[in-house]
Amino acid sequence: MNSLRRRVCLLTLASMLCWMLAVSDAWSDDAVKPPAREQFHLFLLVGQSNMAGRGKVAAEDRKPMRRVLKLSKDGQWVPAVDPLHFDKPGIVGVGVGRSFAAAIAEQTGAVHPEITIGLIPCAVGGSPIASWEPGGYHASTKTHPWDDAMIRAKLAMKSGTLKGILWHQGESDSKPALARVYEEKLHALIARFRSELDAPSVPFIAGQLGQFPERPWDEARKKVDAAHRDLPKHVPHTAFVNSDGLTHKGDEVHFDAKSYRELGRRYAQAYAKLIEP
Repeated sequence: MNSLRRRVCLLTLASMLCWMLAVSDAWSDDAVKPPAREQFHLFLLVGQSNMAGRGKVAAEDRKPMRRVLKLSKDGQWVPAVDPLHFDKPGIVGVGVGRSFAAAIAEQTGAVHPEITIGLIPCAVGGSPIASWEPGGYHASTKTHPWDDAMIRAKLAMKSGTLKGILWHQGESDSKPALARVYEEKLHALIARFRSELDAPSVPFIAGQLGQFPERPWDEARKKVDAAHRDLPKHVPHTAFVNSDGLTHKGDEVHFDAKSYRELGRRYAQAYAKLIEP
């Protein structure tokens, strides 16, 4: 009899745990009212798949964080749980956004605990920089990356203040003909973001492509890397984040979840240095 009671109790506890997890996931999709505009700091996440994120999602990535929200696909402010993006629903996963936001929230929290971080996911896997121009079209996702990002950014900015733009892109342009014009297009992209969003000095941070021994860089990839690396020399209020020591998920293209989290923290460190008085 005691054994039977124990089994019933265990089954009941298991059922309750499943229910609590289900409710938790449901809450993670519920719309949340953001704070006052000046207390809501927004960051635009743009580029291709390594910004969208392809890391394996763990339980820790599904836990809502205090003072961190994201703009959902349908334009609602919801808790920022992974996956943040929705460009390719079948494969999207952990990216740099959550660890970046967590670090920024921690940096601001000691002095300004009222500040909330708002992430605006707009990256599109596989998108070349040419699709990040007005009217640009990305056929495999049937999207207009630039136009769609502008719609989402302007919607978000009705609620908060744009504080930074995070960019990770370049794999699709690591071809001889495209790499030759990449730096010019990148500089034009930054100017266009700042003009269109009326944010002339908003920080822009570019992340380095993956450095994986199994996939040595050719000259085209080195040229794209140079455009990212040299950005602070040529464009004010910009920063470069290295990918030293980070590892891939097994495909020699996308970082693993641990590396995405570390890369997000590096973006946060670069941002903190950019805004130092």
